[in-house]
Amino acid sequence: MTRWPLPEPMARALAEAQAAAEAGEVPVGAVVVKDGEVVASGRNAPRARHDPTAHAEILAIRAAADRLQDERLSGCELWVTLEPCAMCAGAISHARIARLYYAAPDPKGGAVEHGARVFEQAQCLHWPEVYPGIGEAQAAAILREFFRERR
Repeated sequence: MTRWPLPEPMARALAEAQAAAEAGEVPVGAVVVKDGEVVASGRNAPRARHDPTAHAEILAIRAAADRLQDERLSGCELWVTLEPCAMCAGAISHARIARLYYAAPDPKGGAVEHGARVFEQAQCLHWPEVYPGIGEAQAAAILREFFRERR
């Protein structure tokens, strides 16, 4: 089977996930792209920051909003290595992210195609286009290795 190279934003998100794993955090990475340019990135850091909201998506969204000087990230894409949880899906909606690309599904904690399915709720005022499965094998391998080492 031919393996196509990953899009650059997902490759960068995977590098962020690997850095999170090396720091002892659950390996999730995220990248915000605007007009083809990476404007911000983030990796899970709740332990290091003593902050339960310090998920990769939240940190990347905050950094992008700061860099772009706008609380609305209209026209931006978010590339993340794991299906976002309900908190992160809510932040994606509030930020008005245009497109969400994620690698691995998260049947236990995800809230896009699993669980709460945040973007399908009537209360959700904005929902991005969603593209799952990009880099799924690579993201899943990083997660499996991280949890295998901790057992």
